[in-house]
Amino acid sequence: MFAVRGVSLVEALVTMVVLAVGLLGLAGLQMRLQVSELESYQRTQALILLEDMSNRLSANRENAIAYITTTGGSLGTGDDQPSNCVGAGQSYDVCQWSNALKGASEQSASDNVGAMIGARGCIEDLGTGDQFMITVVWQGLTPVSAPAAECGAGLYDGSAGTKCVDDLCRRAVSTMVRVADLASP
Repeated sequence: MFAVRGVSLVEALVTMVVLAVGLLGLAGLQMRLQVSELESYQRTQALILLEDMSNRLSANRENAIAYITTTGGSLGTGDDQPSNCVGAGQSYDVCQWSNALKGASEQSASDNVGAMIGARGCIEDLGTGDQFMITVVWQGLTPVSAPAAECGAGLYDGSAGTKCVDDLCRRAVSTMVRVADLASP
């Protein structure tokens, strides 16, 4: 009888190919997990900022109508709010929220990194004078479907040839706030 003394070269190569394919699959999975983790982090930050403005609007209900952003306008990325907020009431709240949307709560080497990518916020009157829609939008990493919210529409298209066209990478969260009139019987 013949004794088996080692593994043939073909068997060793097949083992290496199978192992390489498995490791490439694992690397791809790790990349997807990192993208999902960042998307989840951004959504959490957006919900925190949404709740922040909801509380600010409810606390200053006498001036709630003054919080409305102009049609097509938004707070956060690209607005003209100063980085140091002074004053009180609505103007202070709007300035603080704008800076929070810009990520001013956390810095890395003088860059704001404490919020979502390209975050913007809008506040709309729903036509009743006591109901408002607060929306936070930001740049996602992968295309999904364009949100129905008008806030930031058309501002998150990538360059030609990318997958982020037609607002497919724009993310949005919204909430409705009803401001009570405590003076009414």
